Amino acid sequence: MDCAPDQKVADATARAEKLFAVVSDLVRELRGPGKSVAVTPSSRLDRDLGIDSLGRTELVLRIDRAFRIRLPVSVMGEADTVGDLLTALERAAAEPGVPVGNTAAEIPTAGETVVAPAAEAGTLVEALEWHAARHPDRLHVTVLQDETTVLATMSYGALAAAAKAVAAGLIARDVVPGDRVALMLPTGTEFFAAFFGILYAGGVPVPIYPPMQISQLEDYLRRQAKILRNAEPRVLITVTEALRLGALLRGLVPSLGAIDSVGGLQSATPVALPQVNDPGATALIQYTSGSTGDPKGVVLSHANLLANIRAILKAIDATSADVLLSWLPLYHDMGLIGAWLGPLYVGAHCCIMSPLSFLAHPQSWLWACHRCRATISAAPNFAFELCLKQIEDADLVGLDLSSLRFVANGAEPVSIHTLRRFIARFGRYGFRSGAMAPVYGLAECAVALALPPPGREPFIDRVEREALTRRGVAEPAMANDTNAVEIVACGNPVPGHEIRIVDGAGREVAERHEGRLEFRGPSATSGYFRNPAKTAELFHGGWLDSGDRAYMANGDVFITGRNKDIIIRAGQHVYPHELEDAVGDIPGLIKGAVAAFGMTDPDSGTERIVVLAETAQSGAIEQEKLKARARDAVTTIVGTPPDDIVLVEPGTVPKTSSGKIRRASAKEHYLNRQFKLPRRALRRQILSLWVAGIGGRLTRLARTAREQLYAAWWWAVLSIGVAVGAVAVLVLPRRKWRWAAVRSLARAALFATGIPLSVRGAERLPKERAVVVFNHTSYVDAIAVAAVLPGEPAYLAKKEFAGEFFAGPLLQRLGVVFVDRYDLTGGIADTAGATALARQGRLLVVFPEGTFTRQPGLLEFFTGAFKIASDAGLSVYPGVLRGTRSILRGDQWFPRWGRIDVDILDPIAPQGTDFESVVRLRDAVRQAVLSRCGEPDLRELVKPPLAGTP
Repeated sequence: MDCAPDQKVADATARAEKLFAVVSDLVRELRGPGKSVAVTPSSRLDRDLGIDSLGRTELVLRIDRAFRIRLPVSVMGEADTVGDLLTALERAAAEPGVPVGNTAAEIPTAGETVVAPAAEAGTLVEALEWHAARHPDRLHVTVLQDETTVLATMSYGALAAAAKAVAAGLIARDVVPGDRVALMLPTGTEFFAAFFGILYAGGVPVPIYPPMQISQLEDYLRRQAKILRNAEPRVLITVTEALRLGALLRGLVPSLGAIDSVGGLQSATPVALPQVNDPGATALIQYTSGSTGDPKGVVLSHANLLANIRAILKAIDATSADVLLSWLPLYHDMGLIGAWLGPLYVGAHCCIMSPLSFLAHPQSWLWACHRCRATISAAPNFAFELCLKQIEDADLVGLDLSSLRFVANGAEPVSIHTLRRFIARFGRYGFRSGAMAPVYGLAECAVALALPPPGREPFIDRVEREALTRRGVAEPAMANDTNAVEIVACGNPVPGHEIRIVDGAGREVAERHEGRLEFRGPSATSGYFRNPAKTAELFHGGWLDSGDRAYMANGDVFITGRNKDIIIRAGQHVYPHELEDAVGDIPGLIKGAVAAFGMTDPDSGTERIVVLAETAQSGAIEQEKLKARARDAVTTIVGTPPDDIVLVEPGTVPKTSSGKIRRASAKEHYLNRQFKLPRRALRRQILSLWVAGIGGRLTRLARTAREQLYAAWWWAVLSIGVAVGAVAVLVLPRRKWRWAAVRSLARAALFATGIPLSVRGAERLPKERAVVVFNHTSYVDAIAVAAVLPGEPAYLAKKEFAGEFFAGPLLQRLGVVFVDRYDLTGGIADTAGATALARQGRLLVVFPEGTFTRQPGLLEFFTGAFKIASDAGLSVYPGVLRGTRSILRGDQWFPRWGRIDVDILDPIAPQGTDFESVVRLRDAVRQAVLSRCGEPDLRELVKPPLAGTP
């Protein structure tokens, strides 16, 4: 009799009991002795067991070790109950993956061919196009699930093709150049395609981080909604599974017109794309960490990003021969710009894996570096600390980190203690001390502002505590000074950028004097998006305020803290991160989960020092011991004890999406004595979000009503204008008077509908003897041109209009010239007549495209107008219309408010009367219009009729 099924049941039961024991042990540690709770399959990790984000990471690590398997990283965010963990465990047991350790794995490489960077590119799109045109099959990025599993690869050609497909979908959803598009995608090829797809469409990417835990859905959406309301995106791109979640955001963000996935966007019909060749155009809005209260979206142009990328590559001697490995989130500047766009520009192979992979299995970062033979990587300080605490020696057998030559340590204060221990421990596995590179940067400078020379061992400055904290002078400490402050050098300003240190009055201070760090350079932002108040605070006479305090010595910059976070106690500057590091090192308190901040005492006027620290210990005696040790640690640094120490449960101290302590929020929690946000059931969270979105839906409804009322008013104004104009044209005896009436009515109609009309270059136009050609985007073009042109212009129109009952007589009274576009013989005769008219002194006005489409883009020009100009010896004035397409698109009759810009460019003279000269004139004029209209070139998509007529 086969007993295999019974054995399977027994094995499953044993796994369940073992899992319950692992979970119970963790809960017991989190809650303290005597605080255990019954663990069942229905127990919710967050609400019932109190296991937060950090606890989930620890739990996954313990399960992996207990069962000698590796759970999928998605379990950290998706598992809601212990039963979910058991299901994932059963699946992993049935489908064992590659075991952890030094097992060889095939990782694709870009080959040994060295390629040049896109040195001539003015935009990120041009950089991608440069590589895609020269080596489309070159491997650009490899997406890893962990150190052993390749999820996907993408070449330069594949990235360009996928991005263009996304761009087509965005354009089909009415995204126009300058529109913001939000990206809520996890690490993967879809993110890369979506990011460049937005750029190809002329849009501006706004990356936001995807939700990590479904149990925190409400808090996540409310925080992101504040950012999105500031950014006003037209479209949100997310994963298919999150489309319903995105629908909740529509209620909170009225500007959202569409929510779609990459696959949904790529299903659109291919279209011509706008030219993305303006280095000054916005390429990214990067919202700074923790900026949800008063969103600060850093505006970065293509020129800013490329300047920073080039400066970084020059500073670290990076080439296409390098291999960069990163687990940093792509919604953060360090992961997006430094770890992805930098390798893309230089042509280097980039290996990317999810942040969840690292958090669940820190050793996966190091092993991935080993297997990819990475030369460059980056991480914030907490990552190095996590490697030290969570990775066991057994997980490192056979590890070789000797390929690494530059590992940036930035994005948060660098702990000297962590730095030394990491170098000491992993030096046994080939990690060179010269590879550790403490760096400094900020989103307002794209990503990097200061980098150390590659290969230099970390330089640590020991300064006298009293001199620095009381007088702001970094005086070198004696070797036997046990109370010295240690500060690590973050390197020199990147090429082309400058740093200065100023005092409170804005005067530059001497070397080794602490003050406010300011910077300037080609990577510097132009300001914060739709936040003029914060932008004004950012700039100081051409320099930008970093918000950090620092000093300079021998060309290196040394960061001492944040201006807003510095605690001034009895004239002494106290640096919160130093207190947080010291308190976090105490056994029983959670490292990286300590917040120190100052509060003004209303009675004495001095600042009180408060420390908020997470601990799993809940017993009164144990907590008092921890508080005593924390008081001693603070007293050692400050000289006096803190005013208050509050121990809180794990997951209480607020952090940004990138793991930084949110001290202002921690202070707010302290003042309100609200140390734990209530976790409500998912159904209640969704209901709360739906109710909160009522205001947004009402706003959207009101906007729709305003748009409909405006459309009705617009058509009313237009109808009255046409009626009055028709009477004037039919009654007035002179053509000059008729045109004056039409011109006045056109201007009055634009004024009445609130449409601003901006005209540049009108002084170039003569009143006669010239040809003016305009791009054609809408029926509104006729109103705009009529409002602008002087004298008695002679329009060239298709002959079909002459036979229309209403329009024909009116156009004839205005002196419009009718031409046949399709009959060759008739077209030549019409052209000859128009030429004679031009020689008589009339100002000819032509829309050489002959028609317009809903899709943005410049069509091919007919040659008739240029034949007329050549035969009559008249210069052609290129005219550029912008904005009319948005007001009234082709194939629709619902007008929207917008502004109209009209540019009259320098005239172009004909160089002969032969056919080749006519074509050259046409192409020169068309290129001039194309360079200024901001729309793509549709010449290859739409061919004109063969008749040589306008």
